[in-house]
Amino acid sequence: MALHDLRLSLQFGAIAQAERHRRALPRHFVARCIRHALDAPAEITVRIVDALEGRALNEGYRSKTGPTNVLTFDYAQAPVVVADVVLCAPVVAQEARQEGKTLAAHYAHLLVHGALHAQGWDHETGHQQALAMESREIAILAGLGLPNPYLRQGRSPKATLG
Repeated sequence: MALHDLRLSLQFGAIAQAERHRRALPRHFVARCIRHALDAPAEITVRIVDALEGRALNEGYRSKTGPTNVLTFDYAQAPVVVADVVLCAPVVAQEARQEGKTLAAHYAHLLVHGALHAQGWDHETGHQQALAMESREIAILAGLGLPNPYLRQGRSPKATLG
């Protein structure tokens, strides 16, 4: 698989336990996760935010209450993918704990998920699209040496990410 060029900006907002999140997200790891999900060259900013900023973005742009794990703002898909991927640190940490995953593994999944959204993948337009996106995520994560993120506690995949 040929990996595409990526211009990456990695930003950390004022988050609690910042060092823990920085350790889970070294720049080379973030770039590797995103590059494996790309089908074209890209310019992507990844921003790690606190619950307050995550809530404001989710409510302001999606009209949904409270923070969510990942938001993708896609500005262009061709010839270069241009997007912002926003990850809400406390939500990601809570989900990782609840799902029995490492923080890094959960971040990897959400980075791949966000990069796919930036390229037009959408799990909210129908069940078939959700299954296709999940399958693509599973394959990308397997290529990164990570397990299927949808298999937890004996449950089957279910297309639920934001």
